[in-house]
Amino acid sequence: MHAFDVLGDPVRRRILELLADGERAAGAVTEVIRAEFGISQPAVSQHLKVLRDNGFAIVRQDGTRRLYAVGHDPLRDVDAWLDRFRRFWTPPLDALATEIARGKRARRNTEEGEGS
Repeated sequence: MHAFDVLGDPVRRRILELLADGERAAGAVTEVIRAEFGISQPAVSQHLKVLRDNGFAIVRQDGTRRLYAVGHDPLRDVDAWLDRFRRFWTPPLDALATEIARGKRARRNTEEGEGS
């Protein structure tokens, strides 16, 4: 399965967002996903399996619990693919950051002038 086929599903993207915050038990992932998407536990398990089978999630046993974490390699591949497109958004974002900094500086200078 292609990386973007895996990431194209909103449930799998949300699972990865949860795992990006740190390792989570399968039950904890299932609880959040069921609440947010209203899908069954077996459906959540299928999404975890797709992520696991494609390297986006890794799993380890801790007693009776299965703990999931983000698998890094496929995300590096996605990042490498996106790299050729960064030129489309990097300069505008850099320009925005510059304008924000100018605005903060101008506001600070105005506030300092009022306080004198």
